[in-house]
Formats: sequence, structure tokens, C-alpha cells
Amino acid sequence: MTDKSSLLSSGGAEDPTSLKYMLRLAAPMIVTTLSFTIMQFVDRIMVSRLGTDALAAILPAGFASFLPSGFAMGAMASLNTFVSQSLGRGDKKACSSYYWQVIWMGTAYFLVALAVMWPTAPWIFRFMGQPEGIIDMEVIYLRIMLYAHVLAVVNWSGNQFFMGIHRPVITMIASLCGQVVNVIVNYLLIFGKFGFPRMEIAGAGWGTFIGITVAGAVNMAAFLSGGMNRDFGSRRSLRVNFDKMCSLLKVGLPAGFGLMLDVAFWGMILFWLVGRHGTEVLAATSAVLSYGSLAVMPVVGIGTALSAAVGKAIGEGRKDLVAKQTSVCLRIGLAYMGLVGLCFLVFRSGLMRFWSDDPRVIEAGVDILVCAAFYQVFQAVRTIYAGSLRGAGDTLWLGAVSSIGAAFILGLGGWLVTELLPWTGYMGPWTAAAVSIAAVGLANGWRFKSNRWMKIDLFKRPPLAVPVQDGTVVE
Repeated sequence: MTDKSSLLSSGGAEDPTSLKYMLRLAAPMIVTTLSFTIMQFVDRIMVSRLGTDALAAILPAGFASFLPSGFAMGAMASLNTFVSQSLGRGDKKACSSYYWQVIWMGTAYFLVALAVMWPTAPWIFRFMGQPEGIIDMEVIYLRIMLYAHVLAVVNWSGNQFFMGIHRPVITMIASLCGQVVNVIVNYLLIFGKFGFPRMEIAGAGWGTFIGITVAGAVNMAAFLSGGMNRDFGSRRSLRVNFDKMCSLLKVGLPAGFGLMLDVAFWGMILFWLVGRHGTEVLAATSAVLSYGSLAVMPVVGIGTALSAAVGKAIGEGRKDLVAKQTSVCLRIGLAYMGLVGLCFLVFRSGLMRFWSDDPRVIEAGVDILVCAAFYQVFQAVRTIYAGSLRGAGDTLWLGAVSSIGAAFILGLGGWLVTELLPWTGYMGPWTAAAVSIAAVGLANGWRFKSNRWMKIDLFKRPPLAVPVQDGTVVE
């Protein structure tokens, strides 16, 4: 593997603030994030064929499993920040050392999460107010996903590392391998094809487990390869380094807390608020959120690539590039998510009929898609600005704003709407959800434009004198 880690160096001929530059960096990550969501989307389509109860169960269980994993994934995103800034500073060995610290911390964290959440799984769903008829299915899926997340540490860490060193194609290949395996195994185990046992919703969980294992193995093999060891010392950086752990946690904990609230806690609150309206509304909510998750993933990929680009620019002492890079990504995100919202609005009936033939599920889903269409552009604003702020290490702000959006606007606001305006029905909580997304997006935009992120210095020391050589994107 040749050393092309500086593939988009700001000193090269290509303008590091150009649309071409950002798309070359973002494209593999878009494929990676999109393929993961397509995997989940296919899971839910297959499970939806088992009936309304199964469809109503899988997404709340997925959100519950994302409660610990969302926190860890957000915290691991700090790896991208430190690796990309270390790359910009010319300290390549530090890139691998940060990777190993995340592996050690992540593995320990998920073993504890497994020990705590496995026995308490039934209580979690009763606390969420889920119908008794689907709790058993939710518990089965959650417990399998907890096993999967222990192994997923390698996969998630690899994604952040390779994005940070500007080699996202490796992550894309690993992800595609895992997703293909997952879809095949899902089909075999959910429906019991070709002599395999019919495991239904448990089959979806084990398919994800096996797919994540395959992707993690590909990522680790690439990380330990001879070329990577030569360029970054990947086999020589296993030593525990508490200083680096503390630095990662300082930036990563707020980011983890923010992502947990943005996705897992946000979703659990929403399901709690709409759960009182029946299984059909839960199934419709699962369908709409599945469409929303699939739609936003390209923007998430762009945001992740933007974090790496921002981190590298800051490491090189080129903070002047960040605003232009962010502006390019924002324009892409707004155009794309605007089209998504329009599609939700125009094709809402057909989209719901694809998921279910239950008229009550379709009716609720059509109403909810109108609400979802409204907040798509705000999703783009929130995600792009969050990616830029994360690359600069401004994660404390992201965690605080996410807390306000999830706990106060959606949680408290949604509950007040439900109690004081009961005639709004299931649309009351969904309206609060839309407002929370819009508010967080606008707040992130204000924070970025305030330029307070420019005062953050993660290393508290001047950059290394070792220059990063120019290169091109070649995988």
C-alpha cells in the first residue's frame, strides 16, 4: 500500500475548498453510510413481511440498542478529529496510537453495556410503554444487537481511522462486504430458506451480527497490512497510552452524549410519545423513520468527510479553508435534502403502501411523512455544521444542543402537546420532533458562524516540523 495519506493536501494543485475535492473525499464515505442504512432498511422490509407486530417491534429495539452504541459511536468520532489533525501535523505514528486507544476503551465499554442491558431488556421496553404483544420480539432483537456491538468496535474505529487519514475507500470496501453478507444471511435466517431455521426477527439480528463481523475483519486486515504498518506503525502502536485516552475522551464524551441523544434517546422519546396511540402508529413511525434514516445517510457521509477535511486543514494551520469547505458541503446537503422532502410530500401514499397493506398504518404514515418532509432541509443544516464543528473539536457545544433538542423540545414539549392538546393525536409528538431538529440545526449554524471553534487547540503545542507530502486519491 503506497503512502497516499495526504491525498487531498492543501498544498497540492487541487483547490481543497472545491466541490471536486470534497466529493472525492466524501464519495466513499457516502457509499459506506448509505450501504449500512440500506442494510437496516432491507432488514426492516424483510421483517415487515412477518406482519405489523414485527414491523412495530424492530425499530424501537434498534433505537434501544443504539442507546449504548450511539454514545460509543459519537465518542469514537473524536478519533477522526485526532487522526486527521495528527495527519495534518505530520505525526503519522500518533494516528495509529489513537486508533488502538479507541479499540481498548470501546471493547471494555461494550462488555459493561452488555452485562447491564442484557438482563434489563424487558424493563427497558416496558418503561418505553411498548405494547405487551411485541416486547418479547424487541427483547430478542436487542440482546443479539448487544453482542454485535462488542465486535462492531473494530468496524467503527476502522471507519473513523481510515477517514481521518483520507483513505475512505478502505472503509467503503469493508462496509460493502459486510452489507452483502448481512442481506444474504438475513434472507436465510428470517424466512428459513435453503434448510436454515426460520428465526424471524432473531434472524435479522444474527444477520447484522455476522455482517458487522465481516466488515470489522476487513477493516482490521487493512489496518495491520504491511503498507499500513510501514507508513503509520499500525503494529507498533498497541501500547496503552492514558494521555491519548484522556484527550480522546475529553473531545469524544460530549460527542458521544450528543449522538446518543440525537438518535437513540430522541427515537426512544418519540416512540414513547406515539406508543400510546397503538401498534399501527408505531409501525407507521418505524416506516417513516426508516425512510428518513436512508435519506439522510449521504449527508451523514458528507459530514464525516467534512470532519476529516476540517481536521486536516486545522492540523496544517489553515483554518481559513474551513468556512469554504463547509459552505460547499452545505450547498450539496441542502439541494439533496430539499429533493428528499419534496419526494416525501409528493409520493407519501406510494411510499407507505410499499411498507404495509394495513390501511391504518398507511393512513398514519401518510400524515407523518408530511411532517418529515418539512424538516429534511434542517437535517442537512444540522448534520453539515455538526461535521465541521466536530472536526474542530467543538463537541461540547454539540452535546449541549442535542440535549436541549431531545430532552426539552421533543421530550418536554412533546409531552405537553400530548397532554394539553390531545386532539393533535400522534401528530403532536411528531410536530415536536420536527421543531427539535430545526432548532438544533439553526443553533449549530449560529455556533459555526460565531467562529468560536477557531479558538480550540486540541494539542496545545506547535505542529511538527515534518511536512506532509502532496498526493492524490489512489486506493
